Amino acid sequence: MVTKELLSTLKVYAIEYGINFASAILALIVGLWMIKVLINGLSAIMRKKAIDDSLQPFLRSLLTITLKALLLVSVLGMLGVEMTSFIALLGAAGLAIGMALSGTLQNFAGGVMILIFKPFKVGDVIEAQGFVGKVFEIQIFNTILKTPDNKHIIIPNGGLSTGSMVNFSVEAKRRVDWTFGIGYGDSTEKAREVIGKLIAEDTRILQDPKPFIEVSGLGASSVDFVVRVWVNSADYGDVHFAMNEKVYNTFNKEGLNIPYPQMDVHIHKD
Repeated sequence: MVTKELLSTLKVYAIEYGINFASAILALIVGLWMIKVLINGLSAIMRKKAIDDSLQPFLRSLLTITLKALLLVSVLGMLGVEMTSFIALLGAAGLAIGMALSGTLQNFAGGVMILIFKPFKVGDVIEAQGFVGKVFEIQIFNTILKTPDNKHIIIPNGGLSTGSMVNFSVEAKRRVDWTFGIGYGDSTEKAREVIGKLIAEDTRILQDPKPFIEVSGLGASSVDFVVRVWVNSADYGDVHFAMNEKVYNTFNKEGLNIPYPQMDVHIHKD
């Protein structure tokens, strides 16, 4: 009698758990197939949107792991495994890890934002966090700048993604500004003519927008001209330095004085 009841009970449990097990296996197979389809669709969208190549594998891996973890929890729940305590423990562990790695996670999130929104790219010259340099490499946690004197500067992406930044390479043209002084008594018209001639001789300087040459102020020892011209971004540095030397040499030849601070000392004898 006991044996029949035991067999009957075992039969009921076998049928019940067999159905749950079969359902869980089916859910696992269908879930893995759906995850694969979703990841392939995401990959196609990222390629179409030209998401950075270094970011695509990371996003695919992150989404795959997350979806598979959720699927595993669901399948275990279908098998009757109590997941409440497990999920609570997992959440507490995640919170502790997140607090311990808050700075690292901030840099990671900043790297993702930079790679997605692309405020700059490799090869751009930027000014950020007190440094100026060419972007050498964009990593998931840091961005590496290369300075003109060949130093590598590593900037965490967290502050870089949330702070102010100047990108000198976005626009095709840049404006070059100078301030040139002549002595009191020199002809402003002649100075304007000489500067205009130097500008016209330099083929790297664009004529549209038109160069700007005007008296900006009367200093303590000089009449100051402000000069503004537009050049292609790649020519900015060369034009800036070359014009300084040309003005210095030409002003002397043309009889225009370049003043410098002076102090007159008068000695009185009793």
